Amino acid sequence: MTPHIAWMNRSEPLLIVISAPSGGGKTTLCKQLLAARPGVTRAITCTTRPPRPGERDGVDYYFLDETTFARRLQADEFIEHATVYGYRYGVLKAELLGKLNQGNDVLLQVDVQGAATIRAKARLEPQLNRAIVTVFLTPPTLAELERRLRTRGQDTLEVIQRRLGVARAEIACWREFDYLLISASPEEDLRRVLAIIEAEKMRTSRAQPPEF
Repeated sequence: MTPHIAWMNRSEPLLIVISAPSGGGKTTLCKQLLAARPGVTRAITCTTRPPRPGERDGVDYYFLDETTFARRLQADEFIEHATVYGYRYGVLKAELLGKLNQGNDVLLQVDVQGAATIRAKARLEPQLNRAIVTVFLTPPTLAELERRLRTRGQDTLEVIQRRLGVARAEIACWREFDYLLISASPEEDLRRVLAIIEAEKMRTSRAQPPEF
């Protein structure tokens, strides 16, 4: 690695929080981002929902039963938690802060409620406040979101309509995020989120100064 490249890479790690309505494309975007930037690591979320086909414990989620989740919640081990569609989700403090302390950029995909909780915690935690960058991803219209939900074939019509109702409220919160990303194509979405990361890496509040 040449000296000028080494200097360009010197920056405090980022906590990249990506939110989107259900079916908005955040899972696809996050997978592409992880593939494009090997230095970014995923924060694995805990959930009480059952695994979907192909999902693995400790890789996609930490799958916990209700009793275990409640015990860890009582012990204040979560940095954020929420109940979504009848299931509990939460991010362990050790999972998130541990990876930041190792110098890794951390990617976290959460719903709008989870992002709000993390923003509030970040204001009280200097390390999180320096690291956090929030991005809201959404299709350009509700009609496009409905098309995507129908295409993936995971939900009944009743569930899709319920998700669209929730999406309206979530999209109204876009101003609470640092960036609004109107989804175009997977390739364009990735290009733009990579540009966001590069810009945030160069903020003077995070960058280490050059050596003269």
